[in-house]
Formats: sequence, structure tokens, C-alpha cells
Amino acid sequence: MPKKRGYHHGNLRQALVDAALDLIDAKGPQGFTLSEAAKAAGVTPAAVYRHFQGREDLIAEVARQGFEIFADLMEFAFDKGQPSALASFEATGRAYLAFAMKYPGHYKAMFESGLSVNRTPELAAAATRSKLVLERAAQELSEHIPPEKRPPAQMVSAHIWSMSHGVVELYARGVPGGRAPFPPEDLLETGIGIYLRGLGLLPRDE
Repeated sequence: MPKKRGYHHGNLRQALVDAALDLIDAKGPQGFTLSEAAKAAGVTPAAVYRHFQGREDLIAEVARQGFEIFADLMEFAFDKGQPSALASFEATGRAYLAFAMKYPGHYKAMFESGLSVNRTPELAAAATRSKLVLERAAQELSEHIPPEKRPPAQMVSAHIWSMSHGVVELYARGVPGGRAPFPPEDLLETGIGIYLRGLGLLPRDE
């Protein structure tokens, strides 16, 4: 059951976001009502409409905050891996996995709510910032490949994002695929390695 945080600190908007996070984590982004969020925050349902027009707007704010945290983690991982382009690239992939496990409510709001990232300009900007970090990592990693053979950085980052998302969904959160015979971190690392070798970005094993 979600824990009741309550509205005690004078910031009703954030209290509602915190309440929604608990409800999303427990029930999914479509499994709660605004009334439930208000009750968890310790306010009346009418008070919610001072800040959000509906549940989708509340979920969008949760997602926006999630993307901001996600982008910060991705940027930290990228910078920590320097000066090696490969280390930075691999670190951003691991940051995706770490975020999903540490911030499940945010993750679900971002990727499982069905809301478009273009619902608000602020949400779109936060989502774009996180995506650009991985694209920058892919760009730096592939710079030594001849231009005529170099895959677009957006394509490489999209492939790694998809791989990371798949590992999270299948093996890191106890859903459809259940427990894998290997840790999710190892699955992602070896998958990235195979992919990069296929592109010629890593030497092949002898």
C-alpha cells in the first residue's frame, strides 16, 4: 500500500506529486484517481484543481520531474566516464537501468502512462535533454568511423535505449520475463558489447 506522506510542508503542488508517485508505484499510472491523490496528500479533492486540471496533468508533472532526474543522472554518468568515449557510452546505459530501479514511480509515469512527452513544453524539454545525452555519447563513440560507414548517432542511441528499456521491462522489475539467469546489469553490458562489435566500434573477440 502507498504510504501517506501528507500535506505538511506548505507546498501543495509537490505534496500531490509525492502522493501520485506512491500511488503510481503501487497501482500504475492509470490505477488511481485524483481523489485518491488528494486523500494521500491530506487535502480535499477540490484543492487539487488549484494546481492540476486533471489526473493526466498530475502524471505529466511526475513524468517531467522524472525526466529531469533522469537527465541529471545521464549527464553525471557521461561526465564520469570521460575521457573515454566508450566508458561514457556504457555508463549512460547503466544509468538508465539504475534510474528505473531507484525511481519506479517516475519511470512508470514517463514510459508507461501513455502520455505524450509533448503534452507540455516543460515535459518535452526535459525528455529531450535526457535523450541528447545518449546521442552525444553515441556521437563521440563513433567519430573514428569513416563518415560513409558511420551510423547516425540518433539511431545508435535509439538502439541502446531500446535495449536498456527491454532489460528493465523484462528482467529488472519482475514483470513478463521474470528473473533472468544473469543480473540485469550483465545482460545490458554484454548486449551493448555485442551491438558495438557489430558496428565495428569494438574489436571482435579472437
